[in-house]
Amino acid sequence: MNENINKVPLWLIAISILMPTSFSALATTATNVAIPHISGYFAATADEAKWIVTSYMVANACMIMLSGWFEHLLGRKQFIKICIIIFTLGALICTTAASLNIMVLGRLIQGIGGGPMTPISQTVLLSAFPSEKKGVAMSLFGLAVMVCAILGPSFGGFLVDNLNWHYIYSVNIPVGIISYILISKNIENTQPSKEKKHIDYVGMIALILWLLSMQIVLDKGQQYNWFDCAWICVLSGFSLFVFVFLIIWELGNKNSFIKLNLFKDINFLIGTIISTAVSIVVFTTMFLAPQFLQNILGYSALLSGYTMAPRVISCLIMLAVIPKLMKLYDSRLLIAIGFFFLGWATFVYTKVNLSVSFLYVSIPNILLGIGVILTFIPISALALGTLPKDQLANGAGLHNFCKTVGVAFIVSMSSTLVARHSQMHQVYLVSNLSGYNLIFQNKMTALTHTFMQGASHSFAVNKANAYVYKQLIEQSTLFAYVDTFAIVAMLAFILIPAAFFMSVKKR
Repeated sequence: MNENINKVPLWLIAISILMPTSFSALATTATNVAIPHISGYFAATADEAKWIVTSYMVANACMIMLSGWFEHLLGRKQFIKICIIIFTLGALICTTAASLNIMVLGRLIQGIGGGPMTPISQTVLLSAFPSEKKGVAMSLFGLAVMVCAILGPSFGGFLVDNLNWHYIYSVNIPVGIISYILISKNIENTQPSKEKKHIDYVGMIALILWLLSMQIVLDKGQQYNWFDCAWICVLSGFSLFVFVFLIIWELGNKNSFIKLNLFKDINFLIGTIISTAVSIVVFTTMFLAPQFLQNILGYSALLSGYTMAPRVISCLIMLAVIPKLMKLYDSRLLIAIGFFFLGWATFVYTKVNLSVSFLYVSIPNILLGIGVILTFIPISALALGTLPKDQLANGAGLHNFCKTVGVAFIVSMSSTLVARHSQMHQVYLVSNLSGYNLIFQNKMTALTHTFMQGASHSFAVNKANAYVYKQLIEQSTLFAYVDTFAIVAMLAFILIPAAFFMSVKKR
């Protein structure tokens, strides 16, 4: 170990590694409130703009699984520095992007650089902190990653409203430069392994092909009407084939880099499913709520970000009390209560309307913050607690990979649900706009008389029709968001008893 590294204070090591890690987490969620502005800037639809979110997540998921191999190949410090350079380059491309395609490319590059930061920062902290301070290290890690991810919408909203959306990405450039300098001076290096080790190139390529093909299908399916499109059918079949091949290959390969046999551990299997479900609930609200508030209720990006801010406060409070709660109560009970809070918070969103108050859309985020900590912290302990010590790194990587893929999947599918349910509700609502409906006739007559002031009768009729149609679209889209939130709330309530299938005993 380098003598200089030994003299580096622990707080400086923590700042050095958690600065780029926290900003990679921030980049995931700060974009959500800026999607309407970015899509308008590039004259793109909402379906096209969601590639900005999902491309980052797909690259992130790939690199989570490959980070251990790259660290083994390049050495820890060198790998971290390369990741920071790639992440900063992606931020520069996003800042200067002249088209949506370039923007998506920049986010993809950002995901490649940001993906390994989460698992490798855990490794650095656990290596640097002495055994009696491991809990402090993981608390700092959880604080940096969770709070920054939850703070993302408020941070992004502030930048969008007071400056413009480009600053969400340009702010990462100086952070990347400072992080590179701090990593170079303060982080211990590990030498690249000289051992000849069989590399699972087939599994790596299969993983990348599966994720890319799956995400293209999910993101483009709604735009091309799913399986009515020939190339969507072909790509779906290819994605399914590669996925099955990947599972068979990894199960039969002794040198596989995805340790699927870890799922034989019941705690790990159920814990990963539960943790993925929590991520789905949390990120669905973080992705859809800003769009709902801005597109339907007319909130500014800053105001929609402020509605998310109470989530940070409740998270911080719960982070302070969760260790004591885990000592006093069964972790499975805490997880069940956490799912109740997640379901309750999401269910509150199903009662929104076009005149709902700021306070009403803020309160669910307090409940979500409580539910997130009550579920995430105990799940991590139970899911990884029964794994052999030599498989903890593989288990943590696979655990995080499943969560990231689940989030990427639900972000794509939630947009599809909103679009499809909006069309469905339009069909139901338009049946009321009939000449046989006296209420509709009276409404149209009143609107026509209102718009006739200083205009012809035909112009007033057309404007009245346009006004009613606008209300029809708003109401049908509102109902679509309500339906999607209801589905997510139902998922949370269904999983309340799932934690009790896990064992609390450690080997």
